[in-house]
Amino acid sequence: MEIMLEINLPDYAEETIIRFIKDFAGDKKVVIGISGGLDSSLVAKLCVMALGKEKVLGIHMPEDATPSQDTEDAEFMARELGVEFRVIPIGEIVTLIKDKIGINKRMSVANLKARVRMNILYAIANEEQRLVAGTSNKSELLVGYFTKYGDGASDFAPIGDLYKTQVRLLAQQIGIPERIIKKAPSAGLLPGQLDEEEMGIDYQTLDKILYAMELGYSKSDIVNNLNISSELVEKVFDMHERSRHKRVLLYIPKIGIRTVNTDWRE
Repeated sequence: MEIMLEINLPDYAEETIIRFIKDFAGDKKVVIGISGGLDSSLVAKLCVMALGKEKVLGIHMPEDATPSQDTEDAEFMARELGVEFRVIPIGEIVTLIKDKIGINKRMSVANLKARVRMNILYAIANEEQRLVAGTSNKSELLVGYFTKYGDGASDFAPIGDLYKTQVRLLAQQIGIPERIIKKAPSAGLLPGQLDEEEMGIDYQTLDKILYAMELGYSKSDIVNNLNISSELVEKVFDMHERSRHKRVLLYIPKIGIRTVNTDWRE
């Protein structure tokens, strides 16, 4: 089976996302965690385009592992967009919780940082009657490259149906600065952390495999037609399967006629 595969950005993507944000938010304001990276910068600009800058609040939450360049880029994007911007350091909060409950493992601490950030965003959202705009993209969601109830939590996810490849295309289309687009993607939770190094695969290859999966192609189809090693294909399928629990809000045993998150979806 020959696979003809090219990941483009649909002509209607920008309009659809902006309309989605308008419809979902209504008269409400939003709050966004602006890391200084591409995804959060893109979501912030899309929210400004949809709702106006006066309804968008950007929060930057640095700690010891946060590169100074990320803070500079977050401030730069906020100025470019003209949105209200607050910097809330989380280092002391993370250390207090970490020491209080006695966790030291690398990923336990990294995930704690992401969850502290989301707690802050939701506290502000509650206090100021805002919605939390998520910044996860489709590539991250499909392989579980996010923290459950951390950066994966939000009220709505404007770019959740865009692969990272498409995120870059949309960013170029709506004028996100090149300095942001060209940055190496990073979750920003550990010193020197880079997405592609940590996952062991570059986004271009990852997106090709995921898109082929979305179209229903088998592992052998992908290996034989896309010039990608069987090891990488197997790896991505495994990442997708193992992270399923992150994409399902609740696992509930079916007892009633209709069950939340199973056959009662809203």
